[in-house]
Amino acid sequence: MTVAESFANAKFMTVTEVADMMRVSRMTVYRMIHAGELPAVRFGRSYRVPQEAVQAIVSDTDAATGTDE
Repeated sequence: MTVAESFANAKFMTVTEVADMMRVSRMTVYRMIHAGELPAVRFGRSYRVPQEAVQAIVSDTDAATGTDE
């Protein structure tokens, strides 16, 4: 599966939406994108993050910390 195919049906979130969902700053989200920890697609001057990637990171973090939110 190519990157284009994997993003074809994906729902995307803005950096601000990701930051709100993860309860971190926008700068933290940008750092995660640039470090390769969070996949993102650049549209013009902004980034969009696949919703599935955010949910995966949030669920991994919840599993590691033992929370069920």
